[in-house]
Amino acid sequence: MSQNLWLFLISAVGISLTGVMLPGPLTAATIARGYNDKNAGVLIGLGHGVIELPIIALVYFGFASYLTIPVVKQITGVAGGLLLIVMGLIVFFTFNKPLTGSAAAPYGSLVTGIVMTGGNPYFFLWWATIGVALITGAVAFGIYGIVLFAIVHWSCDIVWLQILSMTVFKTRHLWTPGVQKVIFGICALVLIGFGLWFGISVFL
Repeated sequence: MSQNLWLFLISAVGISLTGVMLPGPLTAATIARGYNDKNAGVLIGLGHGVIELPIIALVYFGFASYLTIPVVKQITGVAGGLLLIVMGLIVFFTFNKPLTGSAAAPYGSLVTGIVMTGGNPYFFLWWATIGVALITGAVAFGIYGIVLFAIVHWSCDIVWLQILSMTVFKTRHLWTPGVQKVIFGICALVLIGFGLWFGISVFL
């Protein structure tokens, strides 16, 4: 493997981690799911990849411009916003009482990853801008570079989300009932807030 490819992949890791580590709906959902399932991060990451890997392929084949078409952004924003609001309400009403360890939200972590990703219009905007630049860099190394980039980028998502869910799971015994309500209340508000923002901002 050439030194230039190594340098490119290292830069891709840095940019990828910067994106996935930013607080947002995916982070809030991982915290909520991680309380009862230490491996929730892996499943959420897999769900994220269900949307992300086809997007990488579309950008590679030159369809990036379609991700910024106003009507596409509006449909994604409204539909995704409504789903985030619903999930936020589910988190709020499911966890608005002390948890016993057996309580669980009525949807799976894999579905969570798919919804949190597919319902975020700015995820598609990211791939239509920053993502295009990264894939352009990967193209210089041929299909081998594209495949390695996709693996590295997706791995960053899965590893970070898994670290997050495991940390929540391992420290949950320290959470008092009051702390539980506060944390899950914040997660619910984050999901609802992003849902409202996604649904409104695409029309501004």
